[in-house]
Amino acid sequence: MAPPTRALVLTAGLGTRLRPLTTVRAKPAIPVAGEAIARRIVRWLAGHGVRDIVMNLHHLPHTLTAVVGDGADLGARVRYSWEQPAILGSAGGPRQALAIVGASTFFLVNGDTLTDVDLEALASAHDRAAALVTLALVPNTAFERYGGVLLDSDGSVTGFVRRGPAARGSFHFIGVQVVAAEAFASLPAGAIAGSIGGVYDDLIRLHPGSVRGLVSEARFFDVGTVTDYWNTSIALARDPSAFARSASVDRQSLGGGWSVDRVSLGGSTQSIVWDDVEIAEGSIVEHCIVTDRVRVPPGQVYRHQILMRGPDGETVSEALVLESDERQRHN
Repeated sequence: MAPPTRALVLTAGLGTRLRPLTTVRAKPAIPVAGEAIARRIVRWLAGHGVRDIVMNLHHLPHTLTAVVGDGADLGARVRYSWEQPAILGSAGGPRQALAIVGASTFFLVNGDTLTDVDLEALASAHDRAAALVTLALVPNTAFERYGGVLLDSDGSVTGFVRRGPAARGSFHFIGVQVVAAEAFASLPAGAIAGSIGGVYDDLIRLHPGSVRGLVSEARFFDVGTVTDYWNTSIALARDPSAFARSASVDRQSLGGGWSVDRVSLGGSTQSIVWDDVEIAEGSIVEHCIVTDRVRVPPGQVYRHQILMRGPDGETVSEALVLESDERQRHN
């Protein structure tokens, strides 16, 4: 069977661990090295022949539709599934979107994770096993941070464990899966439900072998926290093709190594700049995240800050505190 050509990207989440950045944009709409996470995901899917894509919407939906639109410039057709007034969860969201997705089997992709997992291999494994769900997994080397997936010898998922010692030797789900619509069909429309810790646990119990995992050494970048966002942005900024070009920045204000293409790589002075930003000559912005439409007038000094535009157009700031362990991405 040919791999699925349709996907649902889960983009409705509140992004609470990424605040205050997610008070400006929905998490998947946040730019990483100049391009929104959601655009990167759509471009990646389209490059693998998955060109009919649905995104679910709840939090700051206009910020997502503004950066993705109909997907035509990314080689895809993108449509939207609304979740209002309540967010429906990682299983309720897919149930809500089934009619729009319009496929018996499709990719289900988290909107906050970037990966190079082999979609064709994942789909092939799903098809061979006649599974309802097949999760893309990697060895869980950061089990103190991530919960884990337990597998038996034939690749069937037998359960899920919380982060910590119980997750040692488990596998980490990297946010991409192949699913059958049947996996969610038993939920009533509008139901609030989770997948892991909910519907998938029921499937494992009632239909052993229906939830499976494919283990690989795929790279992935998690954008769950501000520290994750910082590390991922700096790593991906080394790819010049990823950069956007709408900031107006005086180069000297950000120290040596600044490029107007969104991310400075000048050591301790590096900063991340979003869209429609103006940093005037004579100001200093070092080791900062500068969000949309911020105006920094001459003579201002900001170090280790998140800069946002206030309700009256003024610049407001919050301390940028990164986790000291600088948790490494799996790459």
